[in-house]
Amino acid sequence: MKINKSFVIIVVALGFVALWIGGLAEWLSFENIKNSQVKLQSAVENNFWVSALSFFSVYVIATAFSFPGAALLTLLAGALFGVVNGVILVSFASTIGASLAFLVARYLLRDAIQQRYGDKLASVNRGVEKDGAWYLLSLRLIPVFPFFLVNLVMALTRLPLKTYYWVSQLGMFPATLVYVNAGTELSKLESPAGILSPSLLLAFALLGLLPFITKGILARITARRVYSRFDKPKQFDNNLLVIGAGSGGLVSAYIAAAVKAKVTLVEKHRMGGDCLNTGCVPSKALIRSAKYAYEHSRAQSLGFSSSDTEVDFAAVMQRVHRVITDIEPHDSVERYSELGVNCVQGEARLLSPWEAEVNGERVTAKNIVIATGARPLVPKIPGLEQVSYLTSDTLWQLTEQPARLLVLGGGPIGCELAQAFARLGSKVSQVEMAEHLLNREDSQVSAEIEQQFRDEQIDLYLGWKAKAFEKRGDSQLAILERNGETVELEFDQVLLALGRVANTSGFGLEELGVELNPNGTIKVNNHLQATYPNLFAVGDVAGPYQFTHFAAHQAWYAAVNALFGAIKKFKADYSVIPAATYTYPEVARVGLNESEATAQGINYEVTEFELAELDRAIADDATKGFVKVLTVPGKDRILGATIVASNASDLLAEFTLAMRHKLGLNKILGTIHAYPTMMEANKYVAGNWKRANAPEKLLEWVAKFHRYQRGS
Repeated sequence: MKINKSFVIIVVALGFVALWIGGLAEWLSFENIKNSQVKLQSAVENNFWVSALSFFSVYVIATAFSFPGAALLTLLAGALFGVVNGVILVSFASTIGASLAFLVARYLLRDAIQQRYGDKLASVNRGVEKDGAWYLLSLRLIPVFPFFLVNLVMALTRLPLKTYYWVSQLGMFPATLVYVNAGTELSKLESPAGILSPSLLLAFALLGLLPFITKGILARITARRVYSRFDKPKQFDNNLLVIGAGSGGLVSAYIAAAVKAKVTLVEKHRMGGDCLNTGCVPSKALIRSAKYAYEHSRAQSLGFSSSDTEVDFAAVMQRVHRVITDIEPHDSVERYSELGVNCVQGEARLLSPWEAEVNGERVTAKNIVIATGARPLVPKIPGLEQVSYLTSDTLWQLTEQPARLLVLGGGPIGCELAQAFARLGSKVSQVEMAEHLLNREDSQVSAEIEQQFRDEQIDLYLGWKAKAFEKRGDSQLAILERNGETVELEFDQVLLALGRVANTSGFGLEELGVELNPNGTIKVNNHLQATYPNLFAVGDVAGPYQFTHFAAHQAWYAAVNALFGAIKKFKADYSVIPAATYTYPEVARVGLNESEATAQGINYEVTEFELAELDRAIADDATKGFVKVLTVPGKDRILGATIVASNASDLLAEFTLAMRHKLGLNKILGTIHAYPTMMEANKYVAGNWKRANAPEKLLEWVAKFHRYQRGS
């Protein structure tokens, strides 16, 4: 039977009133208890069980209603019932009363508070699910911490009642023992402050450290079990061994060298990893050339009667490789060697959590960072091996432009490359299983990009799936399927842009038994430690995001925790992670979008500004797009920002900074922005929020004041 919340509130309120009228609060004072001690002691001697049951009931009620005086009742238990009986009575009465308070608070408050502050409590909920018992135990073992607050705070989490009960029973026991024992000397105490002697304070301090000491002991026991089948070297060649020289590996090695640790960096392919050689750098170079071609196609809108240009695809690809070459020195062996990193070209294979074989030689390290990245996903589609397919790894070897390019995938990589090739002159068809491109973005964003793609003559097959590939004579075809309907597409090249798979095989992780996530990435904790605490993973191989800047962000935590974790470890902070898709218009986002906020049950307020209203956007003929900001209802605190604009990735930085340092829209509005700039869009969206949240009542009084000033 479901109990009405209003009924519970009335019962609780009546209970408080009855207890106050009954004088419980007044009686629970040191003077009254001390004065009543002889009378109460006599009652216990005459009828122990009735007295014990009465005391037990009073204690449960006082604790359940969070009445002050629990410490005094605990002292009284020692004075009346002795140490053994007093501890038994108080231990169970306090836990039962606390559990009742816990249940009432959970029933009345948890759902409402989780709904309103779910984003703030998300990390707390995850922490409680993982280490809730330890956290509660530490609170219970500090007797000066208000226990009624413990009941309330833990009620707002998802901690199970069973766990709450047994941890409370265990955690409050030492303090109960100390207080009950002190209560046996109650007749000698002149005031409650008498129990706070240096010896008792020291005992309380030790009790507070108990959960941390216990956790440390358990951690050592766990580590011994984890490492049991390996022999740890007595000394190490390196403080840190880094496997993989992409963004995560380079930053990890850089930090280690900067703090004078001995570090070896192993890379089996090319320094700089995917980002420099096959990802971010070449794709942006290609997009730049494609943008030039697109600008020429719109010459008339910019005041030119004609502007003929012919794409030299081979030259475009040469430029792409030249850009890579120009950036290579930033990530080169020479540069990192000068910084103090021992750079090794070759393959590393883990032999134990501290050892690896590199080019046939054994290398040891106190800690190891795995930064092996990811590779393009090649799906098992019938007939795929018979046709010419490309991935983001092999695309850059093209010297002839495909006349007809089929792109599988509507995520960021697929969209960026589909638009670039279309602008360079290829006839592009793009297939996406979902109903929208960039389906992690809001539908409004997807619609903007889809319309732009259609305007640029890209054929979109949304909701379609590549069922099979066939080669018929000189022709290559893809058979697409949707709801039982099929269609055949002829193409010259097919580009697979269906996501990336973490590189976790072939270098010893399987033999070591390193645990992986369901998606194939290495499972790491908040400190980026893998199954073995001295083994760390960063970047695409760890996730959850596959961004170059995210890998670098993780690398700082991994390197610092690896080198200084014995002193202090830092939890990786993923609260403000920007992301950008470099289509035209660009799509950039930080924090929540509407889809995510709705899915998580987070209340939000939306404020938008259309770029068609921005002076600089009009002057640049770049009016497509908008700035959309999600805020806490009635407040200027930013939950997330999404920007669709020609240079959205640059505009996003202001919102990323604001969210990272907890600055609201009022601060952005109060910041001077140069005119005319695209950055003014951020200020104008803040202005729109301000107008929508104007204090109407106050403005009415201000209007009256102005009328008064006019004498009207």
